[in-house]
Amino acid sequence: MPTQAHKTSPLVSPEILLQRAREMVPVLASRAKKTEELRRVPDETVAEMQAAGFFRVLQAKQYGGYEMDPQVFYDICMTLAEGCMSTAWIYGVIGVHNWQLACFDQRASEEVWKDDTSTLVASTYMPKGQVKPVEGGFQFSGRWGFSSGIDHAQWVLLGGLIFPADGKGPPEYRTFLLPRKDFEVIDTWHVMGLKGTGSKDIVVKDVFVPEYRTHKASDGFMGTNPGRHTFTADLYKLPFGQIFVRAVSSAAIGGLQGALNTFLDFAKVRVGDMGNKTSEQAPAQLAAAEAALAIDEMKLVLHRNFDVLMGKIRANQPLDDITQRSHFRFQAAQVVDRCARHAYQLFSACGGRGIFTDFPLHRYMHDIYAARGHYANNPEQFGRNYGSVLLGRDNNDYFL
Repeated sequence: MPTQAHKTSPLVSPEILLQRAREMVPVLASRAKKTEELRRVPDETVAEMQAAGFFRVLQAKQYGGYEMDPQVFYDICMTLAEGCMSTAWIYGVIGVHNWQLACFDQRASEEVWKDDTSTLVASTYMPKGQVKPVEGGFQFSGRWGFSSGIDHAQWVLLGGLIFPADGKGPPEYRTFLLPRKDFEVIDTWHVMGLKGTGSKDIVVKDVFVPEYRTHKASDGFMGTNPGRHTFTADLYKLPFGQIFVRAVSSAAIGGLQGALNTFLDFAKVRVGDMGNKTSEQAPAQLAAAEAALAIDEMKLVLHRNFDVLMGKIRANQPLDDITQRSHFRFQAAQVVDRCARHAYQLFSACGGRGIFTDFPLHRYMHDIYAARGHYANNPEQFGRNYGSVLLGRDNNDYFL
């Protein structure tokens, strides 16, 4: 069981955390170029996020966490993205793992945090693992891409499929938790957007992973996680799919706000070569208005959806409404696509000045475009599934 030292954490409120995030925005903006050049978030930035308590928002109280509602976590993520979307991206991805560890058998959390409750966990959920069941666990190998923030992590969560011994039926998807000594990081991260996330490849060569360091996707869907008897806070009764997908889409909302802020600063004073004031141009006015409304709508929907889910949990109501969960899932999947369209609209209203490489709106736009490439941010696939459910067909998505 956790020691008493694990259980202590400073008193902090959501308001204090959000104020700390707001104060970091200009600092992150000033480091954005350096972050891109490093192709990873600077160590001092991660240290400052640690000191601010951001990574503890979803962490269990048994290990020094705050166990706050998920809205606090996403609000911090969106705020940080106004300064640097790469920083917000790794915060969202790494920070949500502190929530997922509560889904595992409690021995996994104890292993990760027994010496240091600030230890971070990265991931790549691609089902790339070659898995061989053995006594007490699995022999595990493979190569995965896109492990955001891996340079700052001492553990990693990796996806793999377990095929039935008789060859019949679908494979079982699990997440496997491995320490740093069991994997190698390969630097492949040369990209057009989210350059600072350091989302490098992971290689694992025939290591043993005990059963208790695995998490079944079916448990995350059904709420039958091994950790449910140890980590009993309402927060950990959320479906894994609902909380994770927002971890890879919410930074785009903050990134769009950053793009809008940049555009407003530019457009208020800019006079074009032909003598036209950008602030008087209809395309600029509409681009600003529509981006501001979209940001407001997406934040409201995010908060509303988690208000509904947490409200059901607190009222001891089941989370078995697949239509509603598919609805929420599709809304999350639409976020980055919507942000990309509005970022492009802002860029288009900048005129010729917008094409120069020193123009700061580029970074936000490219980062949002890069986020659109994440599997979870594909609106067509998840929209079709939601539509099928509405039309009376079976649900085909268990990451809800």
